[in-house]
Amino acid sequence: MECFTAPIKHPQHDRVLSHKHGEKPEREIATELCVQLTSMSLDEVVLWEQLAKSKRAPLEPAWLGEVYSPSLSFDLRRALCEKLGMQAERGWPVIQDLLASHGVLPDLVMAAGLCPQSEARDWLLAQLEQTSDNEDANLIVVQALACWGAEVPESVVVNCLHHPGQLHRLAGLQLLSFRSHCLEDGELLQFCQEVLNDFRDPVVVAAIRVLQRRDGVLISEKLAELCRNGSLPVAEAAFRALGCIATPASQRCLLKLSQDLNDDSRRKMASTQLSQQFRQ
Repeated sequence: MECFTAPIKHPQHDRVLSHKHGEKPEREIATELCVQLTSMSLDEVVLWEQLAKSKRAPLEPAWLGEVYSPSLSFDLRRALCEKLGMQAERGWPVIQDLLASHGVLPDLVMAAGLCPQSEARDWLLAQLEQTSDNEDANLIVVQALACWGAEVPESVVVNCLHHPGQLHRLAGLQLLSFRSHCLEDGELLQFCQEVLNDFRDPVVVAAIRVLQRRDGVLISEKLAELCRNGSLPVAEAAFRALGCIATPASQRCLLKLSQDLNDDSRRKMASTQLSQQFRQ
């Protein structure tokens, strides 16, 4: 039986052969790639310069749509989309065209959220239903809907506030902050009940910031409870909130806290907020 041995290929030999057959050597390919990357960087510099001039000469939505590309850097894409979103009725058709061309990208969703057009709001609400099984995509849509909080269905706000994820709860509080003026103090506290009991300080602090815009007795009493029982960051935020409210009810809460608290640092916080109110 005859044995046939396959010829041994040498990498260097292959590289030479491929070059002989018309393929570019590696060094030439690397050089061209470097030139392309440099060109892209220069293009982005030009775009940033145009954006910087937009305060003096507003940019046309059509131009913003033409220069937008998913291949641009993250910051530049965001800047272009912000400009588009703020173009309102002139920007929305361009955003729609970009969505049709590139798909539902986060930058374009954000642009739709900045656009104060009812059509943009309705599109976002439709996207909310379509992304219900995709938490990341759903969160992006909820965040984009923030400024429409007063017109977003209550069920959307409640679902966000009850979602276990921190970012969803923070987005829900953003929505709530835009509709809180439509709620009675008791209703607002009911919305905030679960997030005020969250084990994560950033969530509770964000809820406190929503509450501190109100000056009702129930709100002051709830904040006083957080001053007593919350973690240190939560207590600090609650004390500041009581100080911002500056009503007889909040002053009474601060006075009682300054007298009753066993923790020296918290008692000092209460006294500080109280003294600042009386100085004002």
